[in-house]
Amino acid sequence: MRHSLFALVLGLLIVGPAKAQELTIGEAINKAGRQRMLTQMMAKNYMLTGSKIRVEAARRELDDAVALFEEQLLELEDYAPTPEIEETLNEVRDLWLPFRVNVISEPNKELAFGLIKESTDLLKKCNEVVVMLEEHSNIDAARLVNVSGRQRMLSQKIALLATAYAWDVPNSSNIYLDLIGARQEFEDAMQELLASDLNTPEISENLKKVESQWDFSRMTFDAKSSKMMPSVIAVTTKSILKKMDNITGMYTQVTNNQRLATINSKQ
Repeated sequence: MRHSLFALVLGLLIVGPAKAQELTIGEAINKAGRQRMLTQMMAKNYMLTGSKIRVEAARRELDDAVALFEEQLLELEDYAPTPEIEETLNEVRDLWLPFRVNVISEPNKELAFGLIKESTDLLKKCNEVVVMLEEHSNIDAARLVNVSGRQRMLSQKIALLATAYAWDVPNSSNIYLDLIGARQEFEDAMQELLASDLNTPEISENLKKVESQWDFSRMTFDAKSSKMMPSVIAVTTKSILKKMDNITGMYTQVTNNQRLATINSKQ
């Protein structure tokens, strides 16, 4: 039976697709943030396929990531609460259409660096949507949904860059520097999340589990280390992704609770 990304990644989809009108602001930020992750996951699987690493699994995950990105983009387009957010989502779609064609094409090492750049451009535009939704929410906890959700993206960006470096993609020196930067961003964000006063005991416990796994595995994320193996990184980062997605769901609930409390206080 064909395994879907929905099973592989967290449940990256809530059971049964939510109707656009049912989205809360916390859920919208969560989904918009997940789009960032999917840009890197798709490019990662292009690199894994080109490297002949876990090829069948990479192709399945790529297909499911493409489908999920399109589904969530439609949901966000229907939800868009302001004209500015709607316009930015239109810009996301303009970048998405050519990237989709390229990322599902037969991998080509000479074109791989260009694909990484395309994924980065799409990632940046998706991030604009997240920031705009966070600002629109006017809720303190919304930033935690953003930051926690961004850790999902960084887990896949690390896997993408490490695999591209191991595949000896042109411009690998730039790829290595970007990999170092992504690792540092992940560690800095973990410290911000761990220090938040809005953490519930359950959130704190789960964050510490991610921190422990990261500390144990971080040396394998060094592309110049003898311990670095893309296949191992793919498995490890997927595990971190699942944990961070679960935590992001918890922050989404905190955001929804804050939103409800604000509404009730005005009644």
